[in-house]
Amino acid sequence: MADLSTVFAGIRSPNPFWLASAPPTDKAYNVVRAFEAGWGGVVWKTLGEDPPIVNVSSRYGAISYNGVRVAGFNNIELITDRPLQVNLDEIRRVKREWPDRAVVVSLMVPCTEEAWKAILKPVEDTGCDGIELNFGCPHGMSERNMGAAVGQVPEYVEMVAAWCKQHSRMPVIVKLTPNITNILAPARAAKAGRADAVSLINTVTSITGVDLDRMSPEPVVDGQGTHGGYCGPAVKPIALHMVGDIARDMPGYPISGIGGIASWRDAAEFIALGAGTVQVCTAAMHHGFRIVEDMIDGLSNWMDAKGYRTLDDFRGAAVKNYVHWGDLNLNFKTLARIDQDLCIKCGLCHIACEDTSHQAIAARRVDGKRRYEVIDAECVGCNLCAHVCPVDGCISMVPQPSSLPRLVWGQHPNNPMRVREAAE
Repeated sequence: MADLSTVFAGIRSPNPFWLASAPPTDKAYNVVRAFEAGWGGVVWKTLGEDPPIVNVSSRYGAISYNGVRVAGFNNIELITDRPLQVNLDEIRRVKREWPDRAVVVSLMVPCTEEAWKAILKPVEDTGCDGIELNFGCPHGMSERNMGAAVGQVPEYVEMVAAWCKQHSRMPVIVKLTPNITNILAPARAAKAGRADAVSLINTVTSITGVDLDRMSPEPVVDGQGTHGGYCGPAVKPIALHMVGDIARDMPGYPISGIGGIASWRDAAEFIALGAGTVQVCTAAMHHGFRIVEDMIDGLSNWMDAKGYRTLDDFRGAAVKNYVHWGDLNLNFKTLARIDQDLCIKCGLCHIACEDTSHQAIAARRVDGKRRYEVIDAECVGCNLCAHVCPVDGCISMVPQPSSLPRLVWGQHPNNPMRVREAAE
């Protein structure tokens, strides 16, 4: 069987599946249940200074789409509202009882060296495996000049990471906010501050909906609402993009992938783009801790089928193929092909192409029956028809043979730079 064990920034765990810092890791009871189910590690819900913060009720909003519940999840919950010492005592006990599992502690305190120095020593004394600096929360804490208010300023990211490395022997992971124009700036700053790794993404600033009866953003708190942090399957594409950007820019730098991971396939995609571990929250809150069993079995079986013995055998394998748009081959062409035996004659491909694309699918009548056929001369290989088709495998995109050489935008005669050079 495939070996799923990991060593991430010096932190060992039996598999790459960690629970992210969130309600599922708020207390020993939850964490022990998670370890019993098979999770390889946890990031304990963010600790702060005493006295504890105060949370509100209600706290969660969700997007359901076409019958899929919790396609996107929004929360306005803050860091732990339990006393610091209670958390520290539980972390110490859990790590003592589960020495083979990764126990990382998320931290957030005011942006002063003394505040960070003060919390590092008692956290280190618990015997935990490392710390994660929460520079991502987009609500509540950012109004107090913490969370995303720090993560959006690369100079602050580097400064705090350096303090933590100076005043602690623990591995330091910096959790990055996606609410920024370019994720590379804070990632580079974390590395410059000698952080051992980064984790991303934290939640995306959002309002999931408006209650049109109470005229308030959701979730509603006594007739009012606020923006929160968006996560769940809907944010996976954003997370993959940012993880890939960092892996491409900083080869070999440890990355813990977060954002919409709900299956072994999701995890494999993050690992292929350079992640060393993956962190899960929404899927566990939706389906319970035992989903990790399917994740472990699925990833193991897929690796066995592919001949991958360890995670390192395919970690980052997709990064070399993640290129800038200008590096794509402009001479590559695909055409849509419709499997008439699978086609149910719904016409969705024709409607989508006729109304919004390239009029490349003809609607015909053959022996009195509807038939949809691709017009090769008009098809640009955009994939829209394959995406809207309700039957898996009915429409495929077939690469076309070509004798043309590889051509990228920098070489194209329509490139404005080449046009100017030719004119000169």
